Amino acid sequence: MGALFRSETMALCQLFIQPESAYLSVSELGETGTVQFRDLNGDVNYFQRKFVNEVRRCDEMERKLRYIEAEVRKDGVPIEENLTELPRAPNPRAIIDLEAHLEKTENDILELSQNAVNLKSNYLELTELQHVLEKTEGFFTENQDSYLLLYQQEEANDSITRTLINEEAQNSSATGRGRLEFVAGVINRERVPAFERMLWRISRGNVFLRQAELERPLEDPATSVATGEQHYSRHLGNKMYKTAFVAFFQGEQLKSRIKKVCSGFHASLYPCPHSHAERAEMVKGVRTRLEDLNLVLNQTDDHRQRVLHNVAKELPNWMIMVRKMKAIYHTMNLFNMDVSKKCLIGECWVPIADLTIVRNCLNEGSRLCGSSIPSFLNVIYTDENPPTFNRTNKFTRGFQNLIDAYGVASYREANPALYTIITFPFLFSIMFGDCGHGLIMALFALFMIIKEKKFMAEKSSSEIWNIFFAGRYIILLMGLFSIYTGLIYNDLFSKSLNLFGSSWSIPYNVSTVLENPSLQLNPVEAYAQAPYPMGMDPVWALADNKIIFLNSYKMKLSIIFGVVHMIFGVCVSVVNIINFKRYASLLLEFLPQLLFLLVLFFYLVVLMFVKWVLYDASSPDYAYGSACAPSVLITFINMILQGHATPPEGCSEHMFAGQTYVQIACVIVAALCIPVLLFGKPLHFLITKRRKAQSKILSNGSTSQDIELQSEGLQNAGPSNTDAAGGHDEHDTFGDVMIHQAIHTVEYVLSTISHTASYLRLWALSLAHGQLSEVLWSMVLRKGLSGDSYVMSVFLFCTFAAWAFFTLAILVLMEGLSAFLHTLRLHWVEFMSKFYDGQGQAFQPFCFKSILDAEETGED
Repeated sequence: MGALFRSETMALCQLFIQPESAYLSVSELGETGTVQFRDLNGDVNYFQRKFVNEVRRCDEMERKLRYIEAEVRKDGVPIEENLTELPRAPNPRAIIDLEAHLEKTENDILELSQNAVNLKSNYLELTELQHVLEKTEGFFTENQDSYLLLYQQEEANDSITRTLINEEAQNSSATGRGRLEFVAGVINRERVPAFERMLWRISRGNVFLRQAELERPLEDPATSVATGEQHYSRHLGNKMYKTAFVAFFQGEQLKSRIKKVCSGFHASLYPCPHSHAERAEMVKGVRTRLEDLNLVLNQTDDHRQRVLHNVAKELPNWMIMVRKMKAIYHTMNLFNMDVSKKCLIGECWVPIADLTIVRNCLNEGSRLCGSSIPSFLNVIYTDENPPTFNRTNKFTRGFQNLIDAYGVASYREANPALYTIITFPFLFSIMFGDCGHGLIMALFALFMIIKEKKFMAEKSSSEIWNIFFAGRYIILLMGLFSIYTGLIYNDLFSKSLNLFGSSWSIPYNVSTVLENPSLQLNPVEAYAQAPYPMGMDPVWALADNKIIFLNSYKMKLSIIFGVVHMIFGVCVSVVNIINFKRYASLLLEFLPQLLFLLVLFFYLVVLMFVKWVLYDASSPDYAYGSACAPSVLITFINMILQGHATPPEGCSEHMFAGQTYVQIACVIVAALCIPVLLFGKPLHFLITKRRKAQSKILSNGSTSQDIELQSEGLQNAGPSNTDAAGGHDEHDTFGDVMIHQAIHTVEYVLSTISHTASYLRLWALSLAHGQLSEVLWSMVLRKGLSGDSYVMSVFLFCTFAAWAFFTLAILVLMEGLSAFLHTLRLHWVEFMSKFYDGQGQAFQPFCFKSILDAEETGED
């Protein structure tokens, strides 16, 4: 917990690494994830840095790997996503072999893909030719007199058309008057209507078009995808629905026009013999070629599958190695060369506790490369603010993320995450207090914790699930604390638990109870004067004034816990004051703030306990009976406004003797705290500034004193840390400090009132949660319990399902989320504003695991 209390001590280090061992040393540092490198070449263009060519080589290898991965996934070959052990970055000598192997693999897959596309294109052409020959056979059989039909169409046209056709027939040397020409092919089905209209227009109706749709769709070789089936696993492409057609016409001029139209509509034309015997012989030959080509395709696909399965085994290792190589060269580009060009110099932030690990990594890198000159590390002192590093584990990481979402703590500032581990689930449980709902939440979190290794290995892409899984330990504590507060409230799905009996008894007979529906119990006679062992007495669940009693009870609890929480936040500021040696703030800031809270709002809490202790229904003194108990709120308002309330006859306005003088003293002390807060630090700034000016004049020319001041500044790691934690820069003026302190004073004084009222949300949400739970019970589940017949058992089953659904959806999920957000606000605003600055920078070490996880998230 020491690292969680505040940030670990960081050191700025210089690394002096030999060029031949730099790659391996950085690789060792990336495996440990202990250093955050600084860019020493910020003024140099990235493309002019030393290792930019190596980064480009890594980019090229990544491109090849992406292509190989796409081909593997396209064929449905499984890739092992979750490796048990991640490979290390390859040695510089092995990089050349890896690069050559990737290039060879890419070329092999490219060649296989190109050959497959060519074969599938030939297969598609032969398939279309087969369909054309089979479909046109019926056209020629049905249209032996096609010329007569066409000639009748010619006579129906005007004389100009007949003249043109007669001229074509007379001038034609290749065909006689009684013979028709034709073209055959296939075209996409959706283009047929437009294709037919275009042929009609260019020929003036002198083309006789016959068409037939292909029953089975064809596969597009350009968009091949794997289907996973055994026989057709070879990249079946998008489905194409086509139509076979034959266009009959006369004349070479019309033939050229028709071919141009077919080309424009992307229709595929195929040769078709005139005689039936030639067509039958051609169909037989096409079928034989299709069988041979299908066999070749199967063999090609089997070879491709073997190649891709072998590649898929090594692909995850290759991708991780290339990403690590690229990260190493990116990091080496942050280094600078010394004057002699014989040493690489890098700067990095390192936790002081990990300096030994960094030195071991440098020595290991030198040993692996066989360098005789060792690399070494040098700690340097700087005035810069180091990054903030809070070492966490899987339990504390979720709570730390809640704090970092508001703002990363300044360097060496008190970390609220340590206290949030307890205060966050406790305040949540006050609003969510129900044993049943808390048990559901705890069981869900326990399920995620038991199966956490499995879920971490699966790496789900669901953002909502990842949020729940990352906060599994937070949910577990919220559920456990809710079970505890549910026992305190004696609330289990809106029902009470009679664990220890009741401290109340009914002193009336049965007839009196039955004849008086609104019977009240006298605390003097019915109450056993023995407090319930734990939580709320179950008899309150039957009382008509249950809500009135719980209102008062939970409202006072919320004020008590809120004031204590705020006082604790003010006290935590002492940790920052002592750590940053701002001892003046201890008297001028912390003490007035604490007194202001104590004399006003903690006094309000004291009045609540005094009222609970002094006033009792069984008290023999009438002045301290339940009828004379004054209102704490009215008493507090009268204290602030110096007013008076008229008590009932025989009662006292005050709870104890001397209360008036105590309240006057509290108001006076609170009023005096305001000018101390307002003028204390500005006046202290003036005094210290004058003293520094005088000390500089007196110490002019004193060499020994300058050396002492310099060494002291190095030990304190610079004054900027103090400034980041709430101090003032030397260049600030009195006006700046005065304005800043005035804003801070007004904000604090007003916030004590608003923040105290803000904690009433503990009462409001707790009451709302209890009432919603009771409504679900009375309006849904109770109706299913109203009968004892078999039909009512079916009705009970349905009502229980509805009740369970609404309980999970509304009370656990929606109410749980609402209580979570309100608890988060109470910590961010009401608690952390008392001491937390949150102006730091997070420590982002060079770590291969973080880089790989970030890249996988980006790809998803």
